[in-house]
Amino acid sequence: MDDNDFRRLEQVLQRHFGTLSEDFQHKLDLVVEGHQVLDVKIDRLDARMGRLENRMGGLENRMDGLEGKVDGIAADLAAHRQDTEAHGGYRVCED
Repeated sequence: MDDNDFRRLEQVLQRHFGTLSEDFQHKLDLVVEGHQVLDVKIDRLDARMGRLENRMGGLENRMDGLEGKVDGIAADLAAHRQDTEAHGGYRVCED
């Protein structure tokens, strides 16, 4: 092999490595772009979850209020069953 053959071989190898380098860079750019898209989606999901948690907190407070009202009604009903004579006109009949 002479110097001319070595130069041609060097050019072929440079082209080959250049092509591989460009291909690798392209794939790396795709991975970075995918991560950026995922980051945006995660941020949106995080915001939606925050809004849902706020709604659930309000719902839990309302449920606590309703639970207190139901407990009050249950206590009133128990009192009516215990003392039917105090509530004239109404008879409690249990089967």
